[in-house]
Amino acid sequence: MSEPDPTDRSARALAAADALGLTYDVTRHGPVRSLEEAAAVRGIEPRQIIKTMVVRVADGDHRFVLAPGDREISWPLLRALLGVNRLSMPSADAAREVTGYVRGTITPLGSEAALPVIADSRVTGPVSIGGGGYGVALSVDGDALVAALGATVADVTVAG
Repeated sequence: MSEPDPTDRSARALAAADALGLTYDVTRHGPVRSLEEAAAVRGIEPRQIIKTMVVRVADGDHRFVLAPGDREISWPLLRALLGVNRLSMPSADAAREVTGYVRGTITPLGSEAALPVIADSRVTGPVSIGGGGYGVALSVDGDALVAALGATVADVTVAG
């Protein structure tokens, strides 16, 4: 029997999705090299892949930002929403410390810290969000996901 991948925290993410009452399907696939490749193996459009990013507001103050795969965070829009002059992306180590997930597997589902979630207003309909491990994703209704996470919904992205 092989040792489990220490970067695969998918059991924690799936348990969190269950606890939130989400209906989802799990997709597991091998390594992918691009957003387009990930979308193809999941049978969806790139815009339906939801990226989860951790943003640092201040020391000890972080947020999750959910953005469609084909879009990028608009820093001016996000700063205005949060009423701050400065935001940053934490280092990979800091993000792992806060979430318990390594970069590339980060999801708000089962995060070690219950961070506030900001969802771009385009996170709607059928979407695919990371499931806590490389190549693990949950297909879920975006509206249900946003509601279950208690996310603040706003326009915080621009075309990528």
